[in-house]
Amino acid sequence: MKRSFRLRLLSLFLRLVVKTALGLIKTPRAVRARFERAAKRLFSPPEDANFVADTIRRNGAGGDGTLIETLWASRGRPDRRRVILYLHGGAYLAGSIRTHRHLAAYLAGAAGVRAVVPDYRLAPEHPFPAALDDALCVYRHLLESGYPARNIALAGDSAGGGLVFALLLKAAGQGLPGPACVVAFSPWTDLTMTRPSLRRNARRDMMLPLRRFREVVSHYLQGAMTTDPLASPVYGDYEAPPPALITASKAEILRDDAVAMADRLRQAGGDVALELWKDMPNAWPLFVGLAPEAAVTVERAGRFIARHLGAAPEDGA
Repeated sequence: MKRSFRLRLLSLFLRLVVKTALGLIKTPRAVRARFERAAKRLFSPPEDANFVADTIRRNGAGGDGTLIETLWASRGRPDRRRVILYLHGGAYLAGSIRTHRHLAAYLAGAAGVRAVVPDYRLAPEHPFPAALDDALCVYRHLLESGYPARNIALAGDSAGGGLVFALLLKAAGQGLPGPACVVAFSPWTDLTMTRPSLRRNARRDMMLPLRRFREVVSHYLQGAMTTDPLASPVYGDYEAPPPALITASKAEILRDDAVAMADRLRQAGGDVALELWKDMPNAWPLFVGLAPEAAVTVERAGRFIARHLGAAPEDGA
């Protein structure tokens, strides 16, 4: 597929502006503020998108009774019996329901269902495993609210993609049933910083500056082991994992994280569709509405989810 003119312009902007800024910004708070401003300026949900704010209480093991802000996203008239739990990216330091609400709406519309996006806690104020604990809390809430596991799909991008696979492990360890399927866009699954593509693609990656990664890992783990499967799910032991769709760019530094994760799931007997695209930025579905390649990927992911949930997406959604 030949790269569109819009994608070429976007790629140039990401390399010259975003990658440079990410290499220079001093604090996680500044990264968050920049991401929020950029999302408000650049990302627009579809015209027929519906959003409903909600909260879920942190209860159970490790819960303190505080609330997790969540956002329900959909298009048109979705199948309300089925749901996508979407975990946003942002290196565990940034991102929110505001930066990813447009992507959640597009993906939900492509699948013909609703998506729920939690504002999970971010590092360094809330280090590992706070984000995972919040994701588990929302997944458990969906089960307890009447959604059978077979009617739940998990999806996420970049760090949120890694969090999806960590959630599979955590849920299984808690004796909870696994979801119907998983979608991960450019998942960050190995925090040991040992995958060859980190260095091989350091210059080719148009958005992520490799030199900041150890700092990010330190902010998130704060002394926890990088090989802990709940932090680096590529080292996890999976039993009968659900069908998975994993996408990544051949040019991004997280390429090998995606490939290794696919291999790990296949070794456990999982059915995995791995799509490696040429010359795309990290987690490019985030740019749906800006680049046609993002729309194609989101539509493919939506059809994958719809097939495994037994949902029927509306024509034109």
